[in-house]
Amino acid sequence: MTPEPIIVPAGRTTHARSLAKTFSWRTIASIDTFILGWIVTGNWMFAGSIASLEVLTKIALYYFHERAWAHITWGVKASTPGETPDNKPVGH
Repeated sequence: MTPEPIIVPAGRTTHARSLAKTFSWRTIASIDTFILGWIVTGNWMFAGSIASLEVLTKIALYYFHERAWAHITWGVKASTPGETPDNKPVGH
């Protein structure tokens, strides 16, 4: 039994996966922003306003960033011998 690769070759990630990663990361990052905003300002309402605003902008930014990286083969190993990360046979 061969374990599944940790790094998924470019072109094999779906938009649904990118969206799931976008929202899971955004949740973690927004909690971080809220906590930092609260520490810096001492006001949880202001911290919540900052975190709410940045959610809207950074979801879109992260999604497009993720999709761009899905097309970059740099640093992605081929999954089988003789296969390149973009699924083209070696030498073609």
